[in-house]
Amino acid sequence: MTPPTSQQQLYQFLEDRFTCAQACTECARACAVRASLVDPDGTECQERARRLGIMCAEVCDATCRMLSEQNRQDEEAIRIQLEWCRSVCLECAHAFDAQPGAESAAAACRACAAACTDFMATLN
Repeated sequence: MTPPTSQQQLYQFLEDRFTCAQACTECARACAVRASLVDPDGTECQERARRLGIMCAEVCDATCRMLSEQNRQDEEAIRIQLEWCRSVCLECAHAFDAQPGAESAAAACRACAAACTDFMATLN
């Protein structure tokens, strides 16, 4: 990973990384809560939303852990993780859109996807 060239770039990089990690944490929490509320014996659409919610929580948690590591990481690995997280969050948000009462979880997923996109833009 190429280090930021100025102090201001470093601060922006760290701020974007922290914002993304926070969004991942919020999305993971919202997905876990939402998945626990869905009846596992419900419709196929409900079951899909529950499975996606669990997967999204796990991907967001893994992304947050990766972003919080202090050691230098391969930029390509970070990009792959962020893109995976963004993709899963958008798919989960779409599944939650079909679930009554899941608006806040869908919004958390979309916010996380946006934070991942924004953070990828700061990578060199």
